[in-house]
Amino acid sequence: MTKRTEALLVVLSAAIAAAGTALVTVTTSAAITLDTLAAGATHTAAFGALLVGFRRWAPGASRLLLPLVGFITAVGSIEVFRIDPDLGRLQRWWLLLAASIGLLTLRFLRRRGIGALRRYRYLFLVGALALLALPLLPGGLPVGGATVNGARLWVRVAFGDRSLSFQPGEGAKVLIVVFLASYLADRRRALTEMPRSLGPVRLPEPRQLLPVLLGFAVAFLVLVYQRDLGASLLLFVVVVALLYAATGRGTYLASGAALIAGGAFAAVTSFSHVATRVDAWLHPFDDYATGGYQVAQGIFALAEGGLVGAGLGSGSPWLIPAAATDYVFVAIVEELGMAGGLALLAAFAMLIAVGFGIALRATDAFRSLLAAGLTIVLAVQTLLIIGGVLRMLPLTGITLPFVSYGGSSLLANVVVISLLGRISHEERT
Repeated sequence: MTKRTEALLVVLSAAIAAAGTALVTVTTSAAITLDTLAAGATHTAAFGALLVGFRRWAPGASRLLLPLVGFITAVGSIEVFRIDPDLGRLQRWWLLLAASIGLLTLRFLRRRGIGALRRYRYLFLVGALALLALPLLPGGLPVGGATVNGARLWVRVAFGDRSLSFQPGEGAKVLIVVFLASYLADRRRALTEMPRSLGPVRLPEPRQLLPVLLGFAVAFLVLVYQRDLGASLLLFVVVVALLYAATGRGTYLASGAALIAGGAFAAVTSFSHVATRVDAWLHPFDDYATGGYQVAQGIFALAEGGLVGAGLGSGSPWLIPAAATDYVFVAIVEELGMAGGLALLAAFAMLIAVGFGIALRATDAFRSLLAAGLTIVLAVQTLLIIGGVLRMLPLTGITLPFVSYGGSSLLANVVVISLLGRISHEERT
């Protein structure tokens, strides 16, 4: 792909954001409002700035990254605005901030290179654990934790009579991946060798896995205490997948699968809200008025969408609880149909393929594992939430990258794309 084609595709994604917003406003208020101009201008400014930053500080980066992310973000911004215009407008500000953070990431790495992150792995681990622990702060403080929907995931910062909330766990997942990639790059040979045995199972030296297990255990226990079981599952899968990517040993996959099965059983029997979600997943119509209402409304919305959908602005996504966060993909399918949903999934599949391609081409172990880890985060997060709303899995409540409403998620995922771009650049130059 040429530079001109990349730029045209980025402009096209901005045009999609503006045109989709225009359709929504015409359908719902019979007029094209300033939101159309704001959507197009915000998208152009954010991704135009990222494009300039990539050209200047990572000119060798894959030219597929920004167009794909631009398209996915455009679809998400349209549907979030359709569900709740106020959230849609706030999401635009988050997009601008995310682009700024992405540019700062690229600028920081322009001279030091991605390898600079490798030297500070334990600092990243401590930072990740500190971020995960922030929601445990008392709620009465100027910066304190907040419980939403039964999970203590949020940090609320008070500004007089106003407040700003964010999820620090979104940033923690990126820091944990950097730590894991750095540690496993140095220990991959020792972890591949299995000098010990437990019956028929071969095991590595315990001291080689100790830092990973300790860091993982603390993070996992904090997330379980916060009742953020979706993030706990995401973290566990990332750790197991990276161990396998670093060593090629199927033992880690088998052990991980067994632990996931055991952990799922323990969660269902120990946490009432997890049991409720599993019941809603299996029997949504048995308790339609309470626990199964969200799942059942999602089923109705999917059926209403059909092949081409009801049309932007013509569906009823507000009937689904938490549609802008948990069920945004279902809202998209309701209004754009199976065709629109498959187009979005195809864009995600291409983005993930690009990420794994960057990892496979990398000749340095740290860059390869970092690219693989960041891509695994995007892939697993997408699979968990899409599988949840389509009733292939119990709903976990995590966000759909670049699509769901959420500033913390958008910030973290744009940083992921910036890191992938920098890795791609360094491997091509």
